[in-house]
Amino acid sequence: MRHALAVLILTALPATAQDIMTGAEFEAYVTGKTLTYSYSGEEFGTEQYLPNRKVRWAFTRDECKDGYWFEDSGKICFVYEDDGALQCWTFWQTPTGLKALFEGDDATTELSEVEQSTGPLACAGPDVGA
Repeated sequence: MRHALAVLILTALPATAQDIMTGAEFEAYVTGKTLTYSYSGEEFGTEQYLPNRKVRWAFTRDECKDGYWFEDSGKICFVYEDDGALQCWTFWQTPTGLKALFEGDDATTELSEVEQSTGPLACAGPDVGA
């Protein structure tokens, strides 16, 4: 019983500096995968991690955006073609998958990996079904 409680408490704690993935660790974990993330229990979006640190992102039921990522001061930062704004996150691994914490004005946004595949991201296009 104590062991189960300790595991539950440890998996609920936020990442410490020791847990945060480096760029190399992140790259090894994600490259060639398509990960779906949730926020507060709701599906948030999906990202396909391509070779050479390229990515393809889509919010749930939205159009895809291509971009790239790089490591900066222990954070994993993304830039997407649509606006070029820098979005940095800290990532860490848990027994149930990746967790990511946004590093910006709203540092309360925490995403959780909820699905993983090796298939491509299904991208919606403009005027689909019109």
